[in-house]
Amino acid sequence: MADTSDDLALDGNPLDAIGGGASIGYARVSTTEQNLRRQVDALTQAGCIRVFEEKLSGKNAERPELAACLDYLRSGDTLVVLELSRLGRSLADLLSLVSGLRKRGIGFTSLHEALDTTTPGGRLVFHVFAALAEFLRELIAGGTREGLAAARANGVRLGRPPAMSPEQIRHARALLAEPDTTVASIARLLGVSRSTLYKYVPELSTRTLEPELGT
Repeated sequence: MADTSDDLALDGNPLDAIGGGASIGYARVSTTEQNLRRQVDALTQAGCIRVFEEKLSGKNAERPELAACLDYLRSGDTLVVLELSRLGRSLADLLSLVSGLRKRGIGFTSLHEALDTTTPGGRLVFHVFAALAEFLRELIAGGTREGLAAARANGVRLGRPPAMSPEQIRHARALLAEPDTTVASIARLLGVSRSTLYKYVPELSTRTLEPELGT
């Protein structure tokens, strides 16, 4: 997620004068409420001159009505939602959307949480959200690095699994002891390629290739 700290600056930002335009609403169904009437009524009462109604839940990556709403908004307008969960699927998604609005000179208001980015208090809340998201991201990254280091210290193999298991390697070496067994036949029996056999059982390279001609 892009850093939103500059976009949500509290003072001295030329976008602090956001406002004065139209209030545009966005409503989206939830898993528990499939009827948008309550949201639309609340947004209309809040002064929205138009409400975009999304009939898809947050599980859908594509939100065509949100895209249309964002395209409709102009500098000075304010996007209004009933609650934060109706706009963003996650904190990162929410911050990204609000940051994009700020860059375009568009305000954002959530009625349920009483947040308004056209005011210093509202911008402060989103500034804290952005800092919290960055802190959590660093915690997760740090925990992942520590977990990988601990796994390596305990002898845990990381990355892709080996092409041949220890049992297959032992089986290949046992077959190698039989003079009439070819590398090709061992590879077919174990379900691996000859190059893989040579990699994991290097002593096979000393065996003559003549018996494998024509295989």
